[in-house]
Amino acid sequence: MNALGRQIVADFHGCVADLNDPMLVMKVMEQACEAAGATIVSRTGHHFSPYGVTAVVVIAESHLTIHTWPEFGYAAVDFFTCGESVNPWVAFEYAKKALGAARVELHEVVRGVLSEDEKAAAAAYEQPIATAAA
Repeated sequence: MNALGRQIVADFHGCVADLNDPMLVMKVMEQACEAAGATIVSRTGHHFSPYGVTAVVVIAESHLTIHTWPEFGYAAVDFFTCGESVNPWVAFEYAKKALGAARVELHEVVRGVLSEDEKAAAAAYEQPIATAAA
């Protein structure tokens, strides 16, 4: 990949899962991470009054987030992974199925597309680290 990461920004419409259940929403996001092979570092969330949930799962490879509007059966979901080891599409497909989304709108953003000069600068930056370790 000629980029530092990939980000899938998705709108899930017509969800049949209980989007007002913070435990369920967090569990879906954690399981999406696990399905994609991501390493969970931390998690946090908030249950809004009277309804709505935000959940953030920080992974070693970046993050997954969700913001729900249960009254509309809608969830805004973000799957951002860096490197090659985790495929955000696996997490996306898991969450879409688990939440029972009837309709999805999405955009994939390739993050950190590097120029040749940026790649050369990174190689020079990494050189002293490798030398010091030797």
